[in-house]
Amino acid sequence: MSNEKVYTTFWEFYPYYLTEHARPINRATHFVGTALVIACLIAGIILKDWRLFVAIPLCGYGFAWFGHFILEKNRPATFKYPFYSLGSDFVMFFHIVTGQISEKVDEAHTTIGVLNKWK
Repeated sequence: MSNEKVYTTFWEFYPYYLTEHARPINRATHFVGTALVIACLIAGIILKDWRLFVAIPLCGYGFAWFGHFILEKNRPATFKYPFYSLGSDFVMFFHIVTGQISEKVDEAHTTIGVLNKWK
């Protein structure tokens, strides 16, 4: 039997998500991937080009998984919480754009009760 915490709400999950994105370079890869997802979506609609829609998961997952497997050296939460993870990417993107991310990451580590080894 696993002692792993089970998250039942998005806002309960989000602090955990941030602790899994503690390394700034990992957050940067996610930011680039999410920005490309948004750009592909908008460009695909404007240009009516289906290939841009195909690029959306490649951009999003490609950058995110590189950040986890290569840089952060952890397993992406996407595998266990796909919808919470997707939503968290966009909330984290917003927190980066608005300059709140450092504060949110610190709060998350306190909430989850783990030290930020990248600070």
